[in-house]
Amino acid sequence: MRLTFLGTGSAWRMPEIGCDCVICGEMRRRGETRSRTSLYLEAGEKILIDCGPDITRQWAANGLTGVDAVLITHEHGDHYLGLDELEALRRSAEPARWHPIPVYATEAAWKTIEQRFAYLLGKTLERRVAQPGKPLGGLKARIVPFKTFHGPVARGAVGYVVTAGKKKLVYTSDLLHVEEGGKLLRQPQVLVIQTNWVNEPQVNRPSHLSLQRALTMIHDWQPQGRVFLVHISDADPVPGDRANVYLKKVPPADPLRDPRTGEPYPIPTCQEEWQELASQVFADRGIEAPVQVAWDGLTVEF
Repeated sequence: MRLTFLGTGSAWRMPEIGCDCVICGEMRRRGETRSRTSLYLEAGEKILIDCGPDITRQWAANGLTGVDAVLITHEHGDHYLGLDELEALRRSAEPARWHPIPVYATEAAWKTIEQRFAYLLGKTLERRVAQPGKPLGGLKARIVPFKTFHGPVARGAVGYVVTAGKKKLVYTSDLLHVEEGGKLLRQPQVLVIQTNWVNEPQVNRPSHLSLQRALTMIHDWQPQGRVFLVHISDADPVPGDRANVYLKKVPPADPLRDPRTGEPYPIPTCQEEWQELASQVFADRGIEAPVQVAWDGLTVEF
């Protein structure tokens, strides 16, 4: 099983255009970027998990050679608007050898996707329905979607559990909490989990997962291998930043605190600081699984 993180950012590329917050400024200074979160999994076949607006750039940057299936986690634009770019694969193929790419999404998600991309179905894409709790048909790996809650405008939201041989990978995608899953999610060898914020905000408008809230899930699921954090945003307020008045900056309800000092952990502004924070938080809470804050282009093998 080989996993490539094509993108690790939130719904907007980071640093964000027009933003002068401390986080975006530090990322620019370091030359760091995060595109929309998307995964490329090689597990008997080549599987693209989510296909956002950055897919063309992500495809070229990672030297991808093809795709056998696409899994869509939910019907928000940063997760499916790149499907139209896959038409280029059909245009560059011999007509007699071309077969539409199977795309899996829930019925609720398809209602939105079809409104925009119905013209792709039957020629570029093949519509397949993902039913939570049931393995997806037609794939070599065993892939089971599980129902998640990601707010009222993403009623088709799911995560995916991929099992190949003795390895199990759990990918949550965007969520506030899991609605169904049970023991299916327990003890994965690989856990890829959203951490849009460090601290749970006072008002969680977009129904995203914070690192603070994710710690409970990680404790309950007991990952046996590595934990990867994705969907990193710049929405945590940084003390002293004049940009804290911006709409996206939401104060924490009760921030994560360093048990040694009782003070809130510092808000990370770059990859290095995110990794330092995550490692310290895991150690302070006795989580033995190693944690890796993923970056665009990171490739790992299991």
